[in-house]
Amino acid sequence: MGRKPELRGRAARLARLLPVTTGSRQAARTPFVLLVVLLLGGGLIGLLVLNSALSEGSFRLDDLQRDTKSLTDQEQALQRDIDAYSAPDALQRRARELGMVPGGDPAFLGTDGTVKGVPGAAAEQSSAQRIVRPPEALPSATASPTATPTPAATPSTPLTAPASPTPGR
Repeated sequence: MGRKPELRGRAARLARLLPVTTGSRQAARTPFVLLVVLLLGGGLIGLLVLNSALSEGSFRLDDLQRDTKSLTDQEQALQRDIDAYSAPDALQRRARELGMVPGGDPAFLGTDGTVKGVPGAAAEQSSAQRIVRPPEALPSATASPTATPTPAATPSTPLTAPASPTPGR
């Protein structure tokens, strides 16, 4: 029973055309298995590299977001300082420290050279405030130049230098 039946006739001729399957089947399977193992290994290594690159990008993104938040907070603090120095009452107080007084009624020059409006004198100050101090005697002159910002806005009441008496008036 362990013997193979002998083929006769047409079956024997067809059997001779087919290759013998004892050793060649094992030889054809080895390159396929190696190919599958290499593809799986390459895929795993590629996935590991991709995952590492994404993690590195995520850490960099976190650092950049932290820096952006810090810079935004700093910008908002600086904007609050600018707003405080640009407020009309702060500008008026600083102008009075510099010896400026509110201006009178303005007059305008037309394009043809005519004067429109009647100019008025600046409001008089008391004699104690009328003392003209040199710039180095002002309180802000002792501070550093960067400590006193230059206001960008104009006050609600225009301020001018104290009016000096004109001869003949």
